[in-house]
Amino acid sequence: MFFINYLDRTAISFAGPNGMNTDLGLTAAQFGFASGVFFIGYIFLEVPSNMALHRFGARRWLARIMVSWGIVAALFAWVQNVEQLYILRFVLGVAEAGFFPGAILFLSLWVPAAHRSKILALFYLAQPLTTVIGAPLAGALLGVDGVFGLEGWRFMFLVVAIPAIIVGVIAWFYLPDRPGDAKWLNRDEQQWLTVALEKEASTKTSGAKHGGGLKAAFTNGRVWTLCFIYFGFIYGLYALAFFLPTIISGFEAQFGTKFGFLERGLITAIPYLPAAVFLYFWSRDAQRRGVRTWHIAAPAVVGGVSIPVALYMGSPAATVAVITVTACAIFGALPNFWTVPTRFLTGAAAAAGIALINSFGNIAGFAAGYVTGWLKDASGSYNLPMFVVGGLLLVSAGLMVALSRRAPAPTADTADQLPQVH
Repeated sequence: MFFINYLDRTAISFAGPNGMNTDLGLTAAQFGFASGVFFIGYIFLEVPSNMALHRFGARRWLARIMVSWGIVAALFAWVQNVEQLYILRFVLGVAEAGFFPGAILFLSLWVPAAHRSKILALFYLAQPLTTVIGAPLAGALLGVDGVFGLEGWRFMFLVVAIPAIIVGVIAWFYLPDRPGDAKWLNRDEQQWLTVALEKEASTKTSGAKHGGGLKAAFTNGRVWTLCFIYFGFIYGLYALAFFLPTIISGFEAQFGTKFGFLERGLITAIPYLPAAVFLYFWSRDAQRRGVRTWHIAAPAVVGGVSIPVALYMGSPAATVAVITVTACAIFGALPNFWTVPTRFLTGAAAAAGIALINSFGNIAGFAAGYVTGWLKDASGSYNLPMFVVGGLLLVSAGLMVALSRRAPAPTADTADQLPQVH
């Protein structure tokens, strides 16, 4: 599901420099705004959507989200002007609202905290692997002109939208809401998992029984700090996702090289394969030691320093190598970050808190697209926008360290779960 989700929301990054921007007459700022306006629609309905998932269950709500976003994503194949592009990106965000925080909440209902870092790492692997597989796939589809009378970039939008509809229908019939509903677990396994999760929920400090829900999440200082930390991570993630294909297309003017659609797709995929490997082993280390502050803050520092440096390299190979370091850093931090909020939130408070944090991430997704494009138009290059990305990642690292120093001392039961300063 996450693989399809990330592919559909970033398909515009492949279409833009490969025909769409020319056909629709887009400037870099207009392309950036179209990329980012998706997150405005997402933000408006994210918290209500996640509360609806908590009420109606993951099976029905995630299936509804996937089918609706698949239908909207397919309509991009027939967009005719920039206004229609803005509207469709906004509506796509509305349709997708709640998917990611819903998936995080869903995993917290299935996986005890001691094992959650490992499972989140496997879940997050879908994101870099989407580009590893999706970029060459998009490159191949972009070269297919004339099917159903569509240009290559329009045909690509249509093809990548269909899996969301198919998987959404499958989820409606086969996705169990809780361990007790899973037919592939025997009765003893269902009971063990249910008891373990109930025992864990009873030890948390914020939840429905403490007057929880929206109030518990919205008045929690740690939740707001996590919102700002996540803002920096997601700003970096989407600045890279939306503009890396464009930067690679610019190699022709910068270095005098020329690449076809498929070659550009393969080059775009290069940073994400090492990132997937690094994410897996970095999270395994966090699982083995317990999630420490440096599992989150150290990659942010590396990403913050490396991303502006990338644009000063003297060749395409060196540029892609440094961008690879940035991608490794961002993807290494994210799954470990998401183990933090569910350590002290549960029930409706967890649903609201996760959605609130992810809403800040979506604001960053909008800002990353629009601000990067606007700064590129204003300055004439991507150097200044990448310095902004680096600065925000460094701020996130600093806030993560500050949060861990101010957090209450962990109890014996949670000492292996809360991030520690080391």
